[in-house]
Amino acid sequence: MNTSELTNGYRLDFIGKDYARRQVGELPTSVIVPDTIQNNGEGKGSKNLFFTGDNLEVLRHLQSAYSNKVNVVYIDPPYNTGLDDFAYPDKFEYTDDRLRSMFGIDDEHLARLKSIQGKASHSAWLTFMYPRLKLAKNLLTEEGIIFISIDDNEYGDLKIICDGIFGEINFMGNLVWKARVKPSNQGESRIRPQGDSEYVLVYAKNNRKAKFYPLLSKDKKRSYPYDLNGRKYRLATILKSDRGNSSRPTMKFSFHDYTPKSGSRWQAALETIENLWNTGHLEFKNGTPFRRYFEDEEEKLTKPFYNFMETSITGTAESGKKELNKLVGNEHGFDTVKPVELIEHLLRASTDRGDLVLDFFAGSGTTAQAVMQLNAEDHKNRKFIMVQLPEKTYRINKDGEEVPTKGGKTAYNAGYRSIDQISRKRIRCAANKLIESDEVTLPKDFDESFKHFRVVQPTKKTLEDIDDFNPNETSLFTDMINSFSSECLELSGDTSGEETIMTTWLAQDGYSLNEDIKEIKFDNYVAHVVASNRIYIINEGWGTNQTKELLNLLGSHQIGLQSIVVFGYSFNIAELRELENGLKQLDSKVVLIKRY
Repeated sequence: MNTSELTNGYRLDFIGKDYARRQVGELPTSVIVPDTIQNNGEGKGSKNLFFTGDNLEVLRHLQSAYSNKVNVVYIDPPYNTGLDDFAYPDKFEYTDDRLRSMFGIDDEHLARLKSIQGKASHSAWLTFMYPRLKLAKNLLTEEGIIFISIDDNEYGDLKIICDGIFGEINFMGNLVWKARVKPSNQGESRIRPQGDSEYVLVYAKNNRKAKFYPLLSKDKKRSYPYDLNGRKYRLATILKSDRGNSSRPTMKFSFHDYTPKSGSRWQAALETIENLWNTGHLEFKNGTPFRRYFEDEEEKLTKPFYNFMETSITGTAESGKKELNKLVGNEHGFDTVKPVELIEHLLRASTDRGDLVLDFFAGSGTTAQAVMQLNAEDHKNRKFIMVQLPEKTYRINKDGEEVPTKGGKTAYNAGYRSIDQISRKRIRCAANKLIESDEVTLPKDFDESFKHFRVVQPTKKTLEDIDDFNPNETSLFTDMINSFSSECLELSGDTSGEETIMTTWLAQDGYSLNEDIKEIKFDNYVAHVVASNRIYIINEGWGTNQTKELLNLLGSHQIGLQSIVVFGYSFNIAELRELENGLKQLDSKVVLIKRY
């Protein structure tokens, strides 16, 4: 390392870098709307989560509840090939004046920053990826691993920003994946040495604690075609070799163990051969050596990413698309699909019982299927969190009619109005396939479903009403809760505003979205208790009678609370003061949190 690098550091600069860093620290401006039909129906009891929404906002929502709880992240982000697969989609979160003062830039530099909007430049792609990767790192456990699929177009830039985010020391390797049996033919300029390959970058949060698990070798399926005296054998040969290594005896034997079909072989030193002979694993018949089969013999393990390029292990983009076609039909609109075998192989090598897997570029839902298939095979009860943008398959023309987009026509004609619908259908179809399969015995606690949440921005009217609200007025702000219902947010389902507010607050306060929530009544008013120590009071209707009953229960120690969270728009100033003053009179301290 030269003096200049020690002094100035080594970094990658791009338009939007300061803005991308700023985005990491921003709080979510959206709300989490539970899909009550799904969550109280087929998803009831499931520990898997599916979020429909902007993954940057979802990652922000997950920061409190899932920090240091995700074991593995796998993502397949847009590759930025210049073929309409990426255009910077994030809206600038600040006014022009604030951007100028925030970053100390003039009009010229402001114009350069905003020029990335809707563009597919390297700077635009890096500005898009940086905050998402930074937030994802926060979610990983200390032993956690992230796998990132990428191709040649952004591999170099991705490697550098990942070195900065995760630390160069935590780079665990680059896996070369043979994505296609035949090279891609996209354009005359697409001819290149590795046109059939892509990559999977692997980083650990802490390389000293990262865990990888050895895998069973495919050699375990080797046949034992010979039957001698009622025992199974396969042919072996013993060859003499001279290694010429002065630090060891020069004369050794190598034991070549193979099946005639595959020709696979392994070598062992003399000591190993002697051990095989002494334990009865090696026998001779008329001078010919044979390797005996033992049913209780320990299966051979191999390094997790040995022979990673073999398509029989990881599948290809072609096989991935065929698998999706079998599950949901051909009319899905995905040109390229990651194969289940690829992600299953990565997860088999990096996850264990009860681990949590996150994919915030869920696409067609391959990662969710891989998790379920692994659980069906080894009964290790992994869980997944999927995030997918509800990218529409249509646009509205000037006549107010739906018109399919260029890339969404196939899916639109099949009845899909957004890409996330395909993802969820795939998960359901994959689960049904496993349930109906005769090849696997599912565990009793097999989780074949998911809870569904939509992450959306409040309506413009709601935001204006919030700005106009004066908490010191004595009158209530009517219909504020209802403005967060699925109906007012123009979403399908029958979700109340209270359920939306409650779910958003649970994530904000660090509770899992699988948290057990219990109802508690005060006179005729229903509030909700979480973790036995926090009450949420959201709906209108709380008054003097409810305050008295709550204070009596607290004073007589019939319930124990650390905090009470109230939706300020549901209270007038007198009701809040009465509750606040009453809590101050108690022997035990209970914190009142007012949110607007």
